[in-house]
Amino acid sequence: MLLLGSQLIDTPVLSLQTGARLAAANTPLIDPASLKIVAYVLEGPLLTERPSLVLTDDIRELSTIGMIVDSSDEFIGLEDVIKIDKLYKLGFNLLGMNVIDQSKHKLGKVEDYSVESDNFVIQQLNVKRGVLKALTETSLLVHRSQIVEINDHSIIVRTTAKKIEKVVKAERRSYVNPFRSTSPQPENTDA
Repeated sequence: MLLLGSQLIDTPVLSLQTGARLAAANTPLIDPASLKIVAYVLEGPLLTERPSLVLTDDIRELSTIGMIVDSSDEFIGLEDVIKIDKLYKLGFNLLGMNVIDQSKHKLGKVEDYSVESDNFVIQQLNVKRGVLKALTETSLLVHRSQIVEINDHSIIVRTTAKKIEKVVKAERRSYVNPFRSTSPQPENTDA
């Protein structure tokens, strides 16, 4: 099931053993290479280590009441997993990134994203158009398959305008009017 990334912010993290609220999921740690939420930074008064994180692989279930983990033993610190420490220090934030096409035309900025609830992979980007474009068009959805590159400043997506032009030109060339012949025909005078 697809969920908006903004819906998962401040989601309670609950213990399967005790049923108690252990913390709240705050900031997602997104791997820019795979567009997967690897972990969430946690907030709450019961945490013993700051910052504490929960790996998305350790979340047993994502339900209407929150993220369910076995216990607080699932929480990790930055030094516990090298990849998590690197992602945390990278400080990658998907929200607010510029989205441009391969022709260098700015399409807008990432306003939100849709996450697959089973594996926490980001499937779509919700792109907010600029002020002038917003008057005539609604927001833009970009599927992950359209993304060509993610760099420090922007997300580059595949350009489709060139493909459409080629298809239209090809259709015009191949069209033949069956009622027109290439050589003149004599009129029928037998009427």
